[in-house]
Formats: sequence, C-alpha cells, structure tokens
Amino acid sequence: QVQLVESGGGLVQAGGSLRLSCVVSTSIFGIIAMGWYRQAPGRQLESVATITGGGTTTYADSVKGRFTVSRDSAKNMVYLHMNSLKPEDTAVYYCNSAGGEWAWGQGTQVTVSA
Repeated sequence: QVQLVESGGGLVQAGGSLRLSCVVSTSIFGIIAMGWYRQAPGRQLESVATITGGGTTTYADSVKGRFTVSRDSAKNMVYLHMNSLKPEDTAVYYCNSAGGEWAWGQGTQVTVSA
C-alpha cells in the first residue's frame, strides 16, 4: 500500500513563501504522474498542480505563475514551491498520484494571513 507523507505547511503572511514536501512509498514513483491538491474549509478538494514522470507540469489557473511543482525521483519526493501566497491559498494540502488513486495522507495545513 502506497503511503504519502506531506510536510512543510505553516502560518505565513500574504506575499510570503512556503515549500511543501511529500514522500511517496512506491517503487514505481519515477514513472508515476504526481499531483498536489488542496481543500479549503467548506470547499471541495481541488487539483493545484501535476507533474509527470518526465517533468511536464500543469497548474490550476489560480496558482499559475506563483506555484512550482517539482520532483526528485531518486528520493521519491515531490515538492510544491509556493510564492506570493494569498489568504485564499489557505487550505490543507495533499499529494497523490495525478489521478488521486491512492489512500490520502494526513495533509499539511497552510494558513495565509492577510
């Protein structure tokens, strides 16, 4: 069973930056497209960014130009670099495969104050 462990969240002022990390326990990590998702209070889970095994990335319009997704296949890690954070970025952030097919981890809370 694949385990996902997210970290790196915290409280930051608007305009600030954070880097989220996720370690993925699967031997086929290198070929799996990965995604970052978030869920704000009272809202549905939404996809934020994806990255293929080859490094091709996609972003939600709301984060394009501010967030960057990357991966280190040697370490089974995927990252989300978040810049110019806004209060509306406040949410619990999760990683998963790009199809969201694995059991979800605990997520990491990101809170952006105005």
